[in-house]
Amino acid sequence: MMMDRLITDCRLATMIEGGEAYGAIEDGAILIREGRIAWIGARADLPAHEAAETDRLDGRWVTPGLIDCHTHLVFGGDRSGEFEQRLNGATYEEIARAGGGIVSTMAATRAASEDELYASAVGRLAGLKATGVTTVEIKSGYGLDRDSELKMLRVARRIGREAGVRVRTSYLGLHAVPPEHRADRAAYVDLAIDGILPAAHAEGLVDAVDAYCEPIAFTVEETARLFDRARALGLPVKLHADQLSDGGGAALAGRYGALSADHVEHTAEAGVRAMAEGGVVAVLLPGAYLMLRETTPPPIDLFRTHGVAMAVATDCNPGTSPVASMTAAITLACVQFRLTPEEALAGATRHAARALGLSDDIGTLEAGKAADLAVWDITRPAELAYWLGKPLLNRVYVAGERR
Repeated sequence: MMMDRLITDCRLATMIEGGEAYGAIEDGAILIREGRIAWIGARADLPAHEAAETDRLDGRWVTPGLIDCHTHLVFGGDRSGEFEQRLNGATYEEIARAGGGIVSTMAATRAASEDELYASAVGRLAGLKATGVTTVEIKSGYGLDRDSELKMLRVARRIGREAGVRVRTSYLGLHAVPPEHRADRAAYVDLAIDGILPAAHAEGLVDAVDAYCEPIAFTVEETARLFDRARALGLPVKLHADQLSDGGGAALAGRYGALSADHVEHTAEAGVRAMAEGGVVAVLLPGAYLMLRETTPPPIDLFRTHGVAMAVATDCNPGTSPVASMTAAITLACVQFRLTPEEALAGATRHAARALGLSDDIGTLEAGKAADLAVWDITRPAELAYWLGKPLLNRVYVAGERR
């Protein structure tokens, strides 16, 4: 067999369920052809082949490239000043009344050019890439008008073309009501569902549709309308659900067979059952939990009991989760939510792929899947959860090419 690349002298955390912990192969090898894994297994079983390039990894560990399945990576401005104000005693309400909060980010996003948004997003992306991320989901939701939402999604697509990672986009028009529509909320909901979403879809900018379903944001009924429109367009859905209260978001996600329900700190057992029945992934966001100093963790034991897959993501955003490290999210998921290191790594690979509808292509190291790999300077996979802030990445491959 003629191959593009042989990766050898390595230990593999394939993240395939069953068998050894982490799906581990202690002395492994990978053959890559045309951007995909052509063969993977023990080096002793390596089939006869010729390879254009051979990379010897000196015993390093290889995992699937990490997948950050929930980010708000594209936005304008900066809210570090508000963070400082809060630590000095200002309340969120006081900051919002002074023009801060999401309104500040919305104004900066609307004012920024596509080039400016791209440059700032790529700067944040650098932190994710340095921690092994090869696939990232990017949401809109800070433009909140037609032109600005489309602008954000175009920038996200450009990142996927130019920045060396795979990108999936999510339309998040139901994120907040912009100031110009406060007196007529229904008009904005109509615009987001019947105006902006079809325009974004027609331009090929949307891979999934998201919403923020909370008493302080959008109702179950409004979200259901959005989901019905998404279904009519053939788009999968996902949901910011039950972050601040059990408002029925997880149950709604289950009813619609959503890809994921994200946050889910306050989801009760009925919502967990609905997620299990609908095949919905729970996306855990420990960065937001930390920064908001929350005290009610997601119902991890219920997710385990009912067989709900748990993904882990950064929720990288300017307000509640300024986190640009996937390994930090893994560590925080273990420390705050009591995931095991293997559960957390599965959450950043196998289950994150499922949360994006990409399980057939990425998330585990298997023949036929894309050759998206992360190579680590570690002695065991648990170190990815153990170290907080230590550089561990040696290199990544995206579609078999070293990046």
